[in-house]
Amino acid sequence: MGLALAAWGWYSGTQAKEVAVRSARRACERNQQQLLDETVALSALRLRRDRSGQVRLLRRYDFEFSADGEGRHCGEIELLGRRVVATNLELNGFVLYEQEADES
Repeated sequence: MGLALAAWGWYSGTQAKEVAVRSARRACERNQQQLLDETVALSALRLRRDRSGQVRLLRRYDFEFSADGEGRHCGEIELLGRRVVATNLELNGFVLYEQEADES
């Protein structure tokens, strides 16, 4: 049982990280930036309820991006389950924030 739970956790984490990398890359492209190191790093993990009341894992990933490949700026992606719920890019003293619109 423990081995199956560990395997599920590894698989779920790998899938979520892939979603986060794709989302970070798209956010950088939309803002004429490049994702540095082509990766994200898990910075927070906690439980949170989604809109339907179901408990899901909220993962926060940090990443770095640049316009010229030299200066580094910070970004952040939040996933609830495997769904991106927020993207933040810190650029030249401003924070560009994208949040998923409500599905009503």
